[in-house]
Amino acid sequence: MAAISAALVKELRDKTGAGMMDCKAALTETNGDIEAGIDWLRKKGLAKAAKKAGRIAAEGLVAVESSGHYAAAIEVNAETDFVARNADFQAFVREAAKVALNTDGSVEAVAAAHFPGESVTVADKLATLIATIGENMTLRRSAKLSVEHGVIASYVHGAVIEGQGRIGVLVALESKGDVDKLSTLGRQIAMHVAALNPLALDASGIDEATIAREKAILLEKHQGKPANVQDKIAESGIKTFFKEVTLLEQPFVHDGSKTVAQVLKENEGSVGAPIVLKGFVRYALGEGIEKEETDFAAEVAAAAGQS
Repeated sequence: MAAISAALVKELRDKTGAGMMDCKAALTETNGDIEAGIDWLRKKGLAKAAKKAGRIAAEGLVAVESSGHYAAAIEVNAETDFVARNADFQAFVREAAKVALNTDGSVEAVAAAHFPGESVTVADKLATLIATIGENMTLRRSAKLSVEHGVIASYVHGAVIEGQGRIGVLVALESKGDVDKLSTLGRQIAMHVAALNPLALDASGIDEATIAREKAILLEKHQGKPANVQDKIAESGIKTFFKEVTLLEQPFVHDGSKTVAQVLKENEGSVGAPIVLKGFVRYALGEGIEKEETDFAAEVAAAAGQS
């Protein structure tokens, strides 16, 4: 009998959406043959999600969940916005977000974790939901923030129900100051993050590839000028770029005369202790997913057998 590797199980799982143990059983029964394993799962009624796996899922919900000094954000995608209003889907997203609080926050850890109240994993529960609702769905991403002292504020934009919507933001403020005042400030900053979509906390968080791309664009705009002039323009332009895309340097959305860093410093007096913006998470539903453009008239004509 062929050895059934974890990679082989993962491949079958990716192709069928079936549970990990079911995939292992299928491969054991078929001596490691992927295609035969797919047929085995289909015969058992365990691969109902397989035909949906290739369909674009860019709708769904972003959720935030917090408990004490921990908070998590997740994004679960579906094909249509109707699913976001499905009570079973909302319940799954809520429980998956709670699960994220008890893991390292990675999407892999959440998917492999036990789903509350059932003897299946989160990934298995999602596969069942796909088969029940009839749309492709993905647990796309997950993140967790923590503070030793202070608060993790949250904000959900375009909320469908409490804690779930189209944009979810977490902001971690490390401080031994007044918790209520920190919470108010944190929510304001979370709203700022939702509105202005910073790329990183500060310049050190911007990857080198992004900086190189911005510099190339600046140099392209000023071709023909002396090299020393181009270098000065690029240096100045990169500094401006950092001010536009890093959270601490952005003008505060509630008071454009101050940066977020200045607002934090000014609030230390009323809070009663130093404040450190430790990190943030911003998930916007479907960002980065290429949505398929469809011609509805052409679809209707095709369905009617017209060319």
